[in-house]
Amino acid sequence: MSKAKKKPSLAVVGATGAVGTVMLSILSERKDVWGEIRLIASARSAGKKLVCRGQELTVVALSPEAFDGIDVAMFDVPDEISAKWAPIAVSRGAIVVDNSGAFRMDPKVPLVVPEVNPKAAKKRPKGIISNPNCTTMSMIVAMGALHKKFELKELVVASYQAASGAGQPGIDGLRDQISKVAGTNAGEATSDVRKIIKDSSPFPAPLALNIIPWAGSLSEAGYTSEEQDSWNAKVKSLCHMRSCSCVNNTLTCCACHI
Repeated sequence: MSKAKKKPSLAVVGATGAVGTVMLSILSERKDVWGEIRLIASARSAGKKLVCRGQELTVVALSPEAFDGIDVAMFDVPDEISAKWAPIAVSRGAIVVDNSGAFRMDPKVPLVVPEVNPKAAKKRPKGIISNPNCTTMSMIVAMGALHKKFELKELVVASYQAASGAGQPGIDGLRDQISKVAGTNAGEATSDVRKIIKDSSPFPAPLALNIIPWAGSLSEAGYTSEEQDSWNAKVKSLCHMRSCSCVNNTLTCCACHI
């Protein structure tokens, strides 16, 4: 009798973050296709206990050895962490799926949306697969179908993003701001919220009772990083489908936090 095929092992890098915890919830809800699931985070989170697939797992500190024996490593960490540690994970034998912007425009890293260009995932000379940002992921499936049939010429996009787009600091920051304006008359006069909320980080202005036409950091081109990333990701994702006449066409993006 032949032995059952061994299930691949998975590492979730950034397991204690806002997106990492959602990943664990999804892994618990979906069909169980993984063998070992290893949770990796910063040294300060090492030893923390989290539950996935009904099992209590211990978070291990990010290190080269943490990737030993791992088949696939899913990264959801800041760009600079992915840029440093994704190649290390690959060198230890893992295939990396990265959710940051560190590799999205690297010509040797495929930018993959399964419903649009799944075959691109097989060509990964650096052992890394990148996925677009949340704005692009939410619309690229419909865009891909339209582009394939009609060839898109122009896109005008406005995205309105939750505080969670800035990760756990964004969620914590908004909750703190809400607690400060709760029970007051803030919002009735111009700039009165700013008088109550002195520190609006990680946002450039108070987010409570507000919409901020800004998401990310300022890029060299004069756009925010979210706007620039949305443009780049849409162009690269669609260009995997056909000759890229879309490169010289226009895409207007506005990214806001709400």
